[in-house]
Amino acid sequence: MFSFPREPIIADRAEFAEALHRMRRGHVLVRAGASSSGCVIDGAPIYHSFETLKRYALIAPFDNREGFPGVEYYKLTPAGRHFADKVWSHWRSRPVLERLAVRLTG
Repeated sequence: MFSFPREPIIADRAEFAEALHRMRRGHVLVRAGASSSGCVIDGAPIYHSFETLKRYALIAPFDNREGFPGVEYYKLTPAGRHFADKVWSHWRSRPVLERLAVRLTG
């Protein structure tokens, strides 16, 4: 019997690459509430990438003493920094039209 594949590992490749790149540049991922839809990096919403970043241990929570109560803060792990460099290099090597198509389709 034919079965459809599960959801892709990376739901939105452009968002994933951008999230890693921003975090590699020193920005933190902020998660307000229990939903992954409440995530932002430097004011930009992260809709799909939080669970993948967390599942593969590319990000880890940290205690932000200057932060707000009930808000979680995440930074890249050492493996996440290394992976971010590779992903961004690969992403930037793709032709502009291909990157645009990925942005439009996920």
